[in-house]
Amino acid sequence: MQANILDAKNRLSELVKRAQAGEEVVISNRGVPVARLEPLRSPPTAAAPQDILVWLRRHPLPAHARRSPEEIDADILRGREEWD
Repeated sequence: MQANILDAKNRLSELVKRAQAGEEVVISNRGVPVARLEPLRSPPTAAAPQDILVWLRRHPLPAHARRSPEEIDADILRGREEWD
């Protein structure tokens, strides 16, 4: 199936459902195919909590971005005072 960009915008939910069902959906711009909707081969899985912790240990915040809870609270209070 082929749909132009405006049609795809207006019927996105329907087109996604058709792609999930296995139908190839091509989106065109002025008759020229520019994108294709197709189902994922394997659905993404949620990361396990331990995976997130491993990632955080491998990618620590740079020193200039580290703040204590007290510093964060003080920044929040300063920000709220500026709103008044």
